[in-house]
Formats: sequence, structure tokens, C-alpha cells
Amino acid sequence: MTDTPLAPTALLRGLFDTAVAAADPMRSLAAFLPEKPQGGRVVVIGAGKASARMAEAVEAAWGPCEGLVITRYGYGRPTKGIEIIEAAHPVPDAAGAAATARMLDLLGTLREGDFVLALISGGASALLAAPAAGVKLAEKQAVNAALLASGAPIGQMNILRKHISRVKGGQLAAAAWPAQMLALMISDVPGDAPSMIGSGPTVAESSTSADALSVAARWNIPLPASVRSVLTAGSTIIAPGDPRLGRVTNTIYAAPSQSLAAAASAAQAQGYRTIILGDAIEGEARTVAAEHAAAALEHQRGNGAGPLLLLSGGELTVTRTGSGTGGPNAEYCLALALALQGAQGIFALACDTDGVDGAAEVAGAVITPTTLQRAAAAGIDAAAALENNDAHSFFAALNDQVITGPTLTNVNDFRAILVL
Repeated sequence: MTDTPLAPTALLRGLFDTAVAAADPMRSLAAFLPEKPQGGRVVVIGAGKASARMAEAVEAAWGPCEGLVITRYGYGRPTKGIEIIEAAHPVPDAAGAAATARMLDLLGTLREGDFVLALISGGASALLAAPAAGVKLAEKQAVNAALLASGAPIGQMNILRKHISRVKGGQLAAAAWPAQMLALMISDVPGDAPSMIGSGPTVAESSTSADALSVAARWNIPLPASVRSVLTAGSTIIAPGDPRLGRVTNTIYAAPSQSLAAAASAAQAQGYRTIILGDAIEGEARTVAAEHAAAALEHQRGNGAGPLLLLSGGELTVTRTGSGTGGPNAEYCLALALALQGAQGIFALACDTDGVDGAAEVAGAVITPTTLQRAAAAGIDAAAALENNDAHSFFAALNDQVITGPTLTNVNDFRAILVL
């Protein structure tokens, strides 16, 4: 332990910042970038909350490039040649649809000998908006909003998203045939499956339209008649073995495990024991919080070797039944505080590494042993806030939100519990 240890909440925030920094494209992308190809056209495309920062990193290495990248509103970066377009996330909008149409047109101009660098990160599912033929943007928006409120895991959501799209499930890469393509990806999905990152626009898809219909039925997603018609007729996703993806290389160069390892190393350098519970944890936020509270209390009871940090990553979900404002990380923190019931010596932070928890411009929250006490003194019912899915309002009232602004990367959720 250092002679002057940080206050618990400052320590947790510092570890979160370390995890985010480890996935900053300006620090990590160049090592995976080949020499800039010569002889044909070189086009850079991309989509996701980290894609503009990735484009910035590419031009730092290659100089000005031709291309088009779609990122979230507020996440643009200064580039010299690559055009950055901002659009809506997590529900797509007309700006994203127009930019995606332009990207498909650009790819359609490529020929043999040309090269495409695709920069894909979390958020691309919404930002690449090209509804299947016959489906209106408003109908796609409605399906996407229902998915976000359903509590469905990201893998299930992406199956349905792919089969009502003209760009997901390998279709973006197929549009660039016969050019060569290298897709560099930042993973924000549990398990780091390339086909799940941004709904796999450069990766073949093995699921079927029937699978997508099953997802809709399992999670009670209302389907407009046009969407049901597309799924019944069979979608246009690219199946494994399709020759149009034969010239595509997909590489994940940054992932949650690396960011958790960086945070663990930073904690250990300050003398803290660390346990990484997993980098691909999924499930309902309040359920996982109860499990983690039990683990923290158990470690505390047997904690004879000094303070301990429990770190974890992955992507939690919220089944929305209330009318409040919240996100998976804030809801996890609120449920964790309720499960701990003010246990002394336990502090926690949960944040999304992209700086956006749910649809709010808030990364997440912190809790301390006094969270519930301070809420009660302010006349706030923590259990009622959880029931109403109103965790962001709860933590805003306590001044315990973590607000970062755009982090320009995205390796999913980061959770840290300090057990003293």
C-alpha cells in the first residue's frame, strides 16, 4: 500500500480512467495498422462511438485519407481527409441513414486492386442505418427502441437487427467487393465475437431469419408488418463461405480484457489485491448486483490480507418497466447499494467506457457506505427509484454520477468494488 492512499472514490475513478485510456485508439491502433497500400485507391470507412477517434489515429499514421466515418453526436474528431458524420445512438436517425447510403455508394465505386480500411466499434449497430427493402426508418427505429427496453442480451438484439438491415451481417463488406478489406475493431461485446461488434457489418452471419423471428417472440418485440414480411421471406445477410467476404480480414485490436488488466495492474501497483470476476458478464443489472454484493460481503468477512478490489466487465441489461431515467451501470450501482444496506468499508463504481450509460450523457455512478443514508435524509426512496428504473435521477440528486463526456472509445462496462 502507498504511504498516502487515495480516497476510495478517487481510487475507483482513477481505475476507470486507466481502463478507458488503455483502449484509446490514439494509443493502441497504430500497432495494428499495416503500411499504407500503394497502387490503388485507399478508402477508410467506419462506424461506432470510437470510429472518429480511430480515423484520427489512422491519419496520424498514414496522413490524409479518402473516406467516410459515422459516429455518435458529439463524438466527432478533427481529421484531414476522412469525412466525419455524426448521427443518433442508440436509436438510429435520418442523418445515420443518409450517411450509410453515401457509404454504400462509395464502396460501390471500388475495383480490383483497391483497399478498404474499416473501423468498427460499439454503436455501429445504430449508426449504420440501412433498413431492409420495404422497411421504413421509423419502423426500424420502433423495433430498435423495443429491443433496448426488452432486457434482451446484446447477442439476441443483434440477430434481429442484422436481418432487417442492408448493411449488417457482412453486407457492408460485400458492398466493397472485389476490393481488399481490413476491418480493425474495438470489442464492446461479451466474448469478443467479431460478428457481434456493431452487428458484424464486415463478418458473415450464420443465424437465419427464422432465428430473428424467434428473438422477437422470445423478448416480446412488436414487429411491423413490413419487418415480419422481410423476415418471413428471408433476409439478405451474408452467409459463411460467401466469396464476397473472401478478401476481408477482421481483427479485434482492443477488448474489455485488456482494459480490466490495465486497471488491475494500476491497483496492484498501489498495493491492492485484485480479483477479476470476468470480462464478459451478462445478465439483468440488479441480479448481477445482488450476486456481486454477496461476493463482496463474503470477501469482507474473510478479508485478513488487506483491501481487495473486485473488477468485472461485460454488458448488463435492464428490463424497463418503469418510467424513470437510468442505464445498466447506474441501475447496477443502485441495486448494489440496496443489497449492501450500508455495509461499512465497501465502495463501488460502475460505468460504461464510452461515457454513455443507456441513453443518458452519464457514464455511471459511485456508491459509498453512506449512499442509502444520504438518500433517506434527502427524502429519496432508493427502492422506489430502482422499481421505477430511475437510477440516474437517484444518483444525480446525491451528486454521485460519473460524467466524463465523450471518451472516444468503447470496451463496454467497467465495474470495480473496493472491499476494505
